[in-house]
Amino acid sequence: MADIKLAPAVQTLLDQVNELFPGTVMVQFGDKHAGYVRDDQVEQHVLKDRLLIWVDDITAPQYSAAHELSHLLMLLQGFPQIEFNLTFGDDELDEQLMAMSTQLFNVVNHVVIFPALAGHGLIDDKVSDEFYNGIFATIDPEPETGAEDDAQNALRLLVLLDALVFYGEGISKHEKELSTNFPKTYAAAKKLCDVMMAKKINTPFDVRRALVRLYKAFDAQLTDWGLPALNSAAFTTVTSVLSERQLRLEMRQMFEIFHSDLKDKESGERAYVALNRSDRQNAFVMTPPKEDADSSSFFKEVYDTPVKDFLEAHNISYIVRD
Repeated sequence: MADIKLAPAVQTLLDQVNELFPGTVMVQFGDKHAGYVRDDQVEQHVLKDRLLIWVDDITAPQYSAAHELSHLLMLLQGFPQIEFNLTFGDDELDEQLMAMSTQLFNVVNHVVIFPALAGHGLIDDKVSDEFYNGIFATIDPEPETGAEDDAQNALRLLVLLDALVFYGEGISKHEKELSTNFPKTYAAAKKLCDVMMAKKINTPFDVRRALVRLYKAFDAQLTDWGLPALNSAAFTTVTSVLSERQLRLEMRQMFEIFHSDLKDKESGERAYVALNRSDRQNAFVMTPPKEDADSSSFFKEVYDTPVKDFLEAHNISYIVRD
């Protein structure tokens, strides 16, 4: 284990997290040195009432610690989160979809996180070079033929999209090499980035809106390449961000509940999924009492209930929009 003292900016970030966390968050460092930075070089371990941020690779220890703490801070500050309450009945498929959906979620959060880290001097030229090394440590250049059908294109798209967010306008330094090595996927990543960044991304509402847009655009690109879509709109539950007015509306005005072919992970039964009527994103998953599962009166009662009353009665997380 490496003995590394947190930089003042990282210590301040840790202090902010500990002010909000119901326990104690600690940061410790391993001793690996890959020569590149990637998100998977940091782990979280729960130890009773403590949370350990374990920076396994110390290629860029201050950046890696601050990056992980920033994600945790966004959670504690009330930004939207994602949950996976559904299953296809195939563990491997579930894991693949959860991993990809989570990476897209992280990309949107990085729109908030990366500029903040850069503003505190935690993304310098050295870290930028190590991030770039991480791109080529994760994905191979596209083959000369059959690039549209290459199964690795989904991963390339994710990695390059994240790179566009990381570098911002500074991506021009790497534009030629990325366009040469990834002609199709880099062009597609730029289109997705434009979709995601079409409107500002600062608040919890902004983050949710951008994530829903990105899920749809990502699926559209996969479909265009003849690859299976993730269907994150239905599969992934995203925290609702609602105004006080919307919370007073009846459930029928905000959500449409349908009987999914997927199963509820908890009950093992076919799940009922509530989609947000405005953007068709999975807002929550519910399992009615067995005696009421097909009861029209049960669902009428659900739809008649004010949104706030229903969500709180069923312990469904939501965020109040500023």
